[in-house]
Amino acid sequence: MNLGNCPRCGRLFANNFREICPSCIKEIEEEYEKCLNYLREEKLATIQEVHEATGVSIRQITKFIKEGRISVANNPNMTYPCEVCGVLIREGNMCDSCRTRLTRDFASAAREETQKLAGQNDKSGQGAYSAMDKFRSP
Repeated sequence: MNLGNCPRCGRLFANNFREICPSCIKEIEEEYEKCLNYLREEKLATIQEVHEATGVSIRQITKFIKEGRISVANNPNMTYPCEVCGVLIREGNMCDSCRTRLTRDFASAAREETQKLAGQNDKSGQGAYSAMDKFRSP
């Protein structure tokens, strides 16, 4: 039997498929029901309004949305913050501008690495491993 500490409350419990203790699972389900009941009555509520009315944390409401348990399609004002900059979004983890910036930064780093490797081709046998080697086909 695997034992672990619940990441939510810290209690010792027998690990299960949810990796949190049974009492926290029950609390989360009660929070979900509170949110769901409130949103049935107030379809135009924002995440902040749901938080204030139910007492459920914004982080937990966001988790419900990301898990697909709370539908943004049925609740048009239900948005949550981008994990990078905090701007309100309706899907994914990042807003379009952060995703674009991340893609551009990655492409730039890849170009720099390629240029660096092109300059090192004359020095084969050095034994250096670069980040781009991970993405190359064998």
